[in-house]
Amino acid sequence: MKEISVFDVIGPNMIGPSSSHTAGALRIALMASKMCQGPIKKVEFILYGSFARTYQGHGTDRALLGGMMGFDTEDRRIRDSFRLAEEAGIEYKFTLNTTDQDVHPNTVEIIAEDVNGHVTDVVGESIGGGNARLRRIDGVYVDIAGELETVVVRQQDIPGVIAHITQVLYEHRINIAYLNAYRENKHEHAYSVIEADGDIPDALIEQLRKIPAVEQVNLIRL
Repeated sequence: MKEISVFDVIGPNMIGPSSSHTAGALRIALMASKMCQGPIKKVEFILYGSFARTYQGHGTDRALLGGMMGFDTEDRRIRDSFRLAEEAGIEYKFTLNTTDQDVHPNTVEIIAEDVNGHVTDVVGESIGGGNARLRRIDGVYVDIAGELETVVVRQQDIPGVIAHITQVLYEHRINIAYLNAYRENKHEHAYSVIEADGDIPDALIEQLRKIPAVEQVNLIRL
């Protein structure tokens, strides 16, 4: 069980007026950007609940764009996210969904297309104090906070894959803090999410990508 500190309640150092609507939104987008396969060419943000009602006044729109460009919560460039995105050739739009009520009030779906045409669809929630969680990746339910270095492996849902993944981590002497597996349908695609103590080396990521049943490996390092 995670202990809550005063810093979780007060929130992070940040640019913007709201830990939930600014810092939390940026954190969702920053994690989503780590799931993409290359530089972003186009992105749509579908906003729900209070995000949809107050996104302009609270700077949620600027924070989301900033997160997709790799800014952190204290980056002063957040204020100029629109201009910087346009200068980078990133096409963006915000879509408001005020009809679906069965969602967390601070929810955004991010549909991002990279320069190679690969589309990533991520749903995240801002849960207060600048904290956020990814809840879906390409339609598969997940639960990713990004508080530790996190390896996200997309794989074929067949026996033995997780054993191969953990063997690679063992070879690199990485201590696994948490390991969770997710899938939507049996024998289709699945995700292994590994939160680790310490730094994940690039060599480990490359080794994971060589496992035959592994389709994609991403590292969330905030």
